[in-house]
Amino acid sequence: MKIAAVSKLKAYLSEYLNQVKAGNEVLITDRGKPVARLVPILRMKTTGESMTRLEKQGLIKLGSGKLPKDFWSMPRPEDPNGLVLKALLEERETGR
Repeated sequence: MKIAAVSKLKAYLSEYLNQVKAGNEVLITDRGKPVARLVPILRMKTTGESMTRLEKQGLIKLGSGKLPKDFWSMPRPEDPNGLVLKALLEERETGR
């Protein structure tokens, strides 16, 4: 793990970001005390893997062909109680 003072990080940000992109972590210090850590974002290897994981959890059902030509002109399913909107807002609020 690399260690960088705030002043050095500001001067060489691009270099430190390249280190993080390469998978390394950078500990940021202010007057010698740790204040933050730059870490790479964990990513799924492929979209397919994440979709398969969601399907195994029962959260989605993968499609098995092309959409019908009139798909976008079809009426939307009804949701008179607004349950879909409530679920969406809850998901956004909780960060799931």
